[in-house]
Amino acid sequence: MRKPIQTAGFSAPESRILRRERRGVVLAELAAITGLAVCTIVVATVVSVGIARAGVVDGVVGNEGSLFAVALGLGLLFIAIGGFSLLPPRRPRH
Repeated sequence: MRKPIQTAGFSAPESRILRRERRGVVLAELAAITGLAVCTIVVATVVSVGIARAGVVDGVVGNEGSLFAVALGLGLLFIAIGGFSLLPPRRPRH
């Protein structure tokens, strides 16, 4: 039976001392975060343009304004939760 993985992601095992590798790890994390941010912006733009061209908002707001308000509120809540997840922790983890 295999041993369970203790840590996952870009970090090296705790028993190994990092010197030059630390810079490579930081650059890999930075590239991953930048790529995800750029892709999210592109997808949001494409979806916004698609909705604007389809005229969906006019049909929804005209018939069900309260449903649109709830959906908009939930969307803003999800965006806020995502923003809070980017904040650094108050105390370091052990």
